Amino acid sequence: MANRWLLQRRAATTSPAGEDGTLPAGAGGPAPSPVPAGDQVPADEPVRDATSGVRRSSPAGRKRPRIGELLVQRGLLAPGQVDEALLQQSASGKRLGALLVELGMVDERSLIEALSVQLGVPVADLRQSEPDPEAAARVPEALARSLGVVAVRRAEGTLLIAAGDPGDPRVLEEVGRAVAPDRVQLAIAVPSDIRRSIDSAYRALAGAGSLVEAFEATETGRGATSGARVVSEDAPVVHLVNLMLTQGLRDRASDIHIEPHADRVRVRYRIDGALHDVLSLPESMGPSVVSRIKIMANMNIVDRRRPQDGQIATEIDGRSVDIRVATTSTIWGEKAVLRLLDSNRTLLRLAELGMPAATHERFSSLLRSPYGMVACGGPTGSGKTTTLYATLGELNQSERNITTIEDPVEYVVPSVNQIQINEQAGVSFATGLRSILRQDPDVILVGEIRDAETARIAVESALTGHFVLSSIHAADACSALHRFVDMGIEPFLITSTVAGVVSQRLVRRICDQCREPYRPGLDELAFFAQAGGSTDTGFWQGRGCNFCSRTGYQERIGVFELLVMTDAVKRLLVEKAPMNSLRKAAREQHMDSLLDGGVRLVEEGVTTIAEIMSSVYVV
Repeated sequence: MANRWLLQRRAATTSPAGEDGTLPAGAGGPAPSPVPAGDQVPADEPVRDATSGVRRSSPAGRKRPRIGELLVQRGLLAPGQVDEALLQQSASGKRLGALLVELGMVDERSLIEALSVQLGVPVADLRQSEPDPEAAARVPEALARSLGVVAVRRAEGTLLIAAGDPGDPRVLEEVGRAVAPDRVQLAIAVPSDIRRSIDSAYRALAGAGSLVEAFEATETGRGATSGARVVSEDAPVVHLVNLMLTQGLRDRASDIHIEPHADRVRVRYRIDGALHDVLSLPESMGPSVVSRIKIMANMNIVDRRRPQDGQIATEIDGRSVDIRVATTSTIWGEKAVLRLLDSNRTLLRLAELGMPAATHERFSSLLRSPYGMVACGGPTGSGKTTTLYATLGELNQSERNITTIEDPVEYVVPSVNQIQINEQAGVSFATGLRSILRQDPDVILVGEIRDAETARIAVESALTGHFVLSSIHAADACSALHRFVDMGIEPFLITSTVAGVVSQRLVRRICDQCREPYRPGLDELAFFAQAGGSTDTGFWQGRGCNFCSRTGYQERIGVFELLVMTDAVKRLLVEKAPMNSLRKAAREQHMDSLLDGGVRLVEEGVTTIAEIMSSVYVV
């Protein structure tokens, strides 16, 4: 009864936009007739007139159900959860639907299906079909991005528009004006699917060809290879570099490689750990492209022989982006690599990294120690920084003083004191760590233990009552312990301070939109059987689609092994036992190896055997 009263009270006091910000019936025109959630748009579906804002066959005055009530009726939420979300909505001012997704109470797709019933519009499933390029082009890109809409198809003078919020009156008004004389038919779609469809429909690099032609026409006979004459913001090379950065961010690239060759300049994006060719430029453009990047990064454009490092702070598609630039000289000219750090990217929580439940529980228990060290091992690009930031999120409480020293500071963490390495100013990991110890820290994060001096200071910090987190380059968890020994740290100091070592790799996930069963080759099956997997498992792969850029993979997940410093492991380390003995003792303590984790992900249909062979296998 109390729950029903709260819903009714909220309905009476909420703004005209309702719980989730959509217009109630009668606001801005009659309500559309209900369409079952999940239904696709039939050919004879009545359309909403873009000029009047009225769906012609809709009866007026129909009362819409509340979104909270709909979700309860569908068994997706308990009344108490709606009450809790409504109270949080009152404090935050956020839309109820967005808040429910943020709190993890309901997933995006379930919310969209409920909203389709509430608003009386069909669902456009953008996972199953790509927007028609000609239809998408009818809506200007800036308008599509600002409203969160994409034109899916056009037939008989009617555009089907997928919107994340069809109840927003601006969608009908502004899109209607832009596409006139076409009429508009609205559908609802998952916002993240709309964003991906927009990125696919409006490829920034689509205009690269005309810019190359303009550059060649301008530079003919002017000695373009000097590369030092990039001054005008309207120059074709300036626009081209901007397009490369924009498309790289939209494609979720972590790095952009600009590589000169004898007859061309090769541009590649690293997406989910793999490099993909995206652009081939004439050889004459290379010096100007690199010079433009060096100007943006405040680097010396005259010196093209010595390696240089720089940094660019810019805004792309309304998102603040930090770009680290590194250049070096090759036999064909200057090569540049740009690392893209999207400051708007949401940091993962520890529970979202992909650790198995047992590993997550043991790792979390290590973090409850008041002092000691937890090390994160793995090669470059294995996700160590992400794991360390997620761990900081678990430890970040008001009663703790947390200080980090990093190179670079990739993401800003609220309430954490972060120090950037600056060798020119004399701030190294070792000197910075010494200064941190005078700042009364409770938790110290050392971005990377690179040398013996840093390793010794970190171990001594853990010995003197501080909790230390760090990353270290090592093949696996047992190798990380031997790395400390190789750096000159006595085994008894390691066993006294290191509580555990987590080692990890990243593997690409099979794309959910184009996954299909397949039978691996004989070599893959032999490897899988040797690794302990069952060849009777149902295997999956991605065939390649619009959402995964035809790769068959979408995003990555971690593979972990956790070595806890038990008495048996400590004894073997002090006795300087060989690596195999350490690994055997760890397995006897129920440690799942990296390969075990990879096999599990294949059997669960998350990734492929090929990914495990290329990313996880440890010699």
